[in-house]
Amino acid sequence: MSSVKVAVRVRPFNAREKGRNAVSIIAMEGKTTSIYRPKAVATDQPKTFSFDYSYWSQTGPEDPNFANQEQVYNDIGKEMLEHAFEGYNVCIFAYGQTGSGKSYTMMGMGTREEEGIIPRTCLEMFERMDGNEDSNLTYSVEVSYMEIYCERVKDLLNPKSKGNLRVREHPVLGPYVESLAKLAVTTFGNIKSLMDEGNKARTVASTNMNAVSSRSHAVFTIILTQKKRDTLTELISEKVSKISLVDLAGSERAKDTGAEGKRLQEGAKINQSLTTLGKVIHSLAEQASSAAKKKKKGEKSFVPYRDSVLTWLLRENLGGNSRTCMLAALSPADINYEETLSTLRTPFQDTTLLYLGIIRTPFQDTTSLYLRIIRILRCNNIIPLTLLCVCRYADRAK
Repeated sequence: MSSVKVAVRVRPFNAREKGRNAVSIIAMEGKTTSIYRPKAVATDQPKTFSFDYSYWSQTGPEDPNFANQEQVYNDIGKEMLEHAFEGYNVCIFAYGQTGSGKSYTMMGMGTREEEGIIPRTCLEMFERMDGNEDSNLTYSVEVSYMEIYCERVKDLLNPKSKGNLRVREHPVLGPYVESLAKLAVTTFGNIKSLMDEGNKARTVASTNMNAVSSRSHAVFTIILTQKKRDTLTELISEKVSKISLVDLAGSERAKDTGAEGKRLQEGAKINQSLTTLGKVIHSLAEQASSAAKKKKKGEKSFVPYRDSVLTWLLRENLGGNSRTCMLAALSPADINYEETLSTLRTPFQDTTLLYLGIIRTPFQDTTSLYLRIIRILRCNNIIPLTLLCVCRYADRAK
């Protein structure tokens, strides 16, 4: 079973493309997306790709095929949120050329109708928690917000962060950012205020391709903790899910963006991390293929997670212990043909990854399970004598 779903979305023409009299080279039908080569001759065939979802957002609501923000969320966000409540880690990230609509899909605009995946996910999460009628079930939520700028990590929720936080490796939980703020939130209003605060702190700049170009990758993380009291044993079990919502900086070509000096260095770092992301996904796909062919364990291909901070931090989401959705944002314009084709080809052609399906629970939850089994056996007078000492320990642990 694949742990990754892939979607593509094409946006309307922007002012720059209209000013250059650009024509559309993208066509969609069902799950397929086709791209036509500019000035192609009649015998040329389009390049066609198949995805889990192909969203046509180039026109407007009057078009019956138009995909608005709500549809994108209903298809992608709702499913991922459901997996999070089941106890799985989940990740959604948007990828594509600079100015292709990634931030719009993930964050959206000011109005309710134009809110993106991130605010809609947060709103529905709190609506679901507020509607909980099980007195034995409680929730808690923590959030963090960081950007990866030129391979350095900055805490977007800490004004004093200087943008050089260290990435560490936990032996069980995997990579994490040292000293990254995790703030408790109890309402959607809390979380929206933090998102707005973090967005203002992001590194942006103007280029020829985008007047407000994100120069960093942004990762908004929600830690959802669910505690359930067992009425029979009075023991509490716990499930912890990590929801990673990622707005990647856009891939770019220096000759198109007109980048020089600092902007040029930023673009090089952005492209480096995105190239590494493609290599990681390709390596994981090779591993999955090898496993399907039942090759020896020693023949696993090397996965270069640590070649960039981005892939190191997303290792758990890419490596199988997560439900993940990758969303490619596309420009419809012929003047962006090469970048759009590159987005469709890499890294989205390799998504048959191994899915481990691990629900993370604290160690004491496993202990709780053992204690519950023992007590049920005792109540039915079928517990073996060899477990009596464990039962006495369980009684003392109550």
